[in-house]
Amino acid sequence: IPLYWKLLAHLPATEVLAHRIAWSLPCLLVLVAARRRGRELARVLGSTRTRWLLLASTLLITVNWLAFLWAVSHDRVLDSSLGYYINPLVSVFLGFVFLGERLRRRQWAAVALAAAGVVLLTARHGLPWVSLALAFSFGTYGLVRKVADVPPMLGLLVEIALLTPVSVGYLSWLRVSGDGAFAAGDLTTSLLLAAAGPVTVVPLLFFAEGIRKLTLATVGFLQYMTPTGHFILAVTVFGEAFDATRLAAFACIWTAHGLYSYDLQRRLAPRPAH
Repeated sequence: IPLYWKLLAHLPATEVLAHRIAWSLPCLLVLVAARRRGRELARVLGSTRTRWLLLASTLLITVNWLAFLWAVSHDRVLDSSLGYYINPLVSVFLGFVFLGERLRRRQWAAVALAAAGVVLLTARHGLPWVSLALAFSFGTYGLVRKVADVPPMLGLLVEIALLTPVSVGYLSWLRVSGDGAFAAGDLTTSLLLAAAGPVTVVPLLFFAEGIRKLTLATVGFLQYMTPTGHFILAVTVFGEAFDATRLAAFACIWTAHGLYSYDLQRRLAPRPAH
């Protein structure tokens, strides 16, 4: 995903975000129509509580997308990696606070180590606001979607539909003012923007499906793969600076993940028969 958005880094993050939203809507409408889930969508929208929860998740995913696109276009993929390393532990903590999921001593130690890494980085380079925005927006998004208990595709359709009028209005304004990149002569850029719909929809549908079937703690454990990919790209492909302070901060968080993974493995291991 960072490699894809890097191809559009010459555009403002707000414009790329608007295209992500606008092109996602037709993808989702086709999927919902093909699966004949219109009545189920009406039932979902009939609940006031669900509507409010989906409005909250819409705002959260918007913050997350915008922060990530900004990070990629401003050569801050390393910060995005840190944010998504912190995110699983945020999910663990949110599960404890809001869902009553119990944390054992090793899990608490993992959360404390991650916090120490953030404090260390803040002391040397200032508050890593991009990292924290990504971690808390996506962690809270997962919590809200789990509580809402809405089918993944339908929930995502509602979120995108809520954002589409604003996105289309913004893109129309760019078009009229002559600042829009789509269909402005660069075919490659136009195709990349149009493909932003499926690039956005497919991963989120998988995530939303998984969030319903797993505990937040397990989801958090699996999500360490994303920031690892971001980290490798940032250091080896994008050439972002990785100094001793960042190494120490990442080491704290990597240790936290190792500790948490060890604890989870022990908990899920089959018990010997007596």
